[in-house]
Amino acid sequence: MLMRIAVALAATIGMSVVMSSGAQARPELVGINGDYAPGTIVVKTHERRLYLVLESGRAMRYPVGVGKAGKQWAGTTRIDGKYLNPAWSPPSEVRRDKPEMPDVIPGGSPRNPMGVAAMTLAGGEYAIHGTNVPGSVGGFVSYGCIRMLNDDISDLYQRVPVGTMVTVTR
Repeated sequence: MLMRIAVALAATIGMSVVMSSGAQARPELVGINGDYAPGTIVVKTHERRLYLVLESGRAMRYPVGVGKAGKQWAGTTRIDGKYLNPAWSPPSEVRRDKPEMPDVIPGGSPRNPMGVAAMTLAGGEYAIHGTNVPGSVGGFVSYGCIRMLNDDISDLYQRVPVGTMVTVTR
């Protein structure tokens, strides 16, 4: 009986640690170093953070999930589209690794990895998007997309227009 109580207690403590260690939706106002124009989005892959640059060396900082090993990239691009509840078609690389994936997952589906909103990036198959797996935010988890909590992508979506510059650093 004592062993069952100990196991139950350990499971409860373990679950509370797992649940409390996830990223929390609430952008922070922070300082940012670098020569970035206000309005620029900067993703620092090694930090797993996205910054929306404001005036006077300040930025809004959000936790993000980024590309897993071998799937990371760096460079400058721009947002070329904004979509609410987007449908998702797995890119060829995902389809190769997971051939059982359907051709399209409708927007709003709990199986749709794009979450509540997505902003596509020019020049590739990447996007800054929400997620239906909030525990993945803060990790090296994607095929190169920038994954945000749904509340955070909703906030960022309202703050930036199509054409916003995006710089991704490692």
